[in-house]
Order: sequence, then C-alpha cells, then structure tokens
Amino acid sequence: MTRDAIQLRKARFGDGRAIFQRIKAHPNELVPRPLSDIMLNIDRFLVAELDGEIVATASWSVLPELDPTKNPSIEIQSVSVRDDLQKHGLGRRMVEAAMERVAEFKPDQLIVLTFTPPFFAKLGFHPIPKEKILYKLYKGCMNCAKYDSPLTCPEVAMALTPAPREASL
Repeated sequence: MTRDAIQLRKARFGDGRAIFQRIKAHPNELVPRPLSDIMLNIDRFLVAELDGEIVATASWSVLPELDPTKNPSIEIQSVSVRDDLQKHGLGRRMVEAAMERVAEFKPDQLIVLTFTPPFFAKLGFHPIPKEKILYKLYKGCMNCAKYDSPLTCPEVAMALTPAPREASL
C-alpha cells in the first residue's frame, strides 16, 4: 500500500453505510453515530478510499457561539482509520484535510473530544477544561449511554486556534 493509492475525498450518499461501519469498528475510541445522522451530515464527512473500500473517515460539526464578537467553534469528529492502516499517517492526513476544509469558515477554534490526546497534541491541539465547551457537552454528550456524566467521561477536551489565513475559492 502506498500513500498515493489512498484517495481522500468528500463523502457521498453512497458512502453512508461504510462510514457507519468504519465508526462502529472502534467502539472504545468513538461515540457511535446513527446511520440517519451520518446521512443528514454527509456533506461534513471526508473519507479515504483504497481499492473501492472506505478505510478512514473524519467529519466536523459547527458549535454555535453565543458571544456575537466570536465566530463559532468547529468540532472535528469521527476520525477513524482501519486498524491495519493505523500508524502510517492516514489519521493525520484525515484530520489535516478536515482542518483545511473548515478553515474557510474562519472558526475561532477547533475542538476535539478524544481518548487519544497524544495523537491530537502532535497536530497542535492542547487540553482544555470541558467546562469551556458546555454547549458541546449539552448538545452531544448529555445523551451518551456510555458514561453517567460528560464531566466524568474519560474523553479529553482539546482545542486548537487556527492560524489566520486568506480564504481561497
């Protein structure tokens, strides 16, 4: 397998089931997403394809900001790489591609909730208190069936402030 053999691209409706299975393959690292949620947000997914198979995913979600002087934050989500392709830079490529894709929105920050903080630290993310992302916790974590409270969940909240850049067309 060469780096060039894996093609990163925007997800399509026909990728929905494969994305669902890719996320489901990592129950200890990822919060499950219903197929209906994946399909409703298919325009916010990137996939990596190898020989016709979806081998990696990444997506994002906009988190509204109540402060009118700030832009919303964007959460990078559902980063999943097929087990045998891990530790070869594909996860990094997926997250960097998602970061590039959302840069045009000029978010105030990018956030992740992760069980693998060292991976995201290598990409420039730093730990933050979960209390700084209460909207995310309320919106996404309150209905989680894995843990009794978002504040006791072992996922680590991390953030990255994107560098200012010119938007491209």
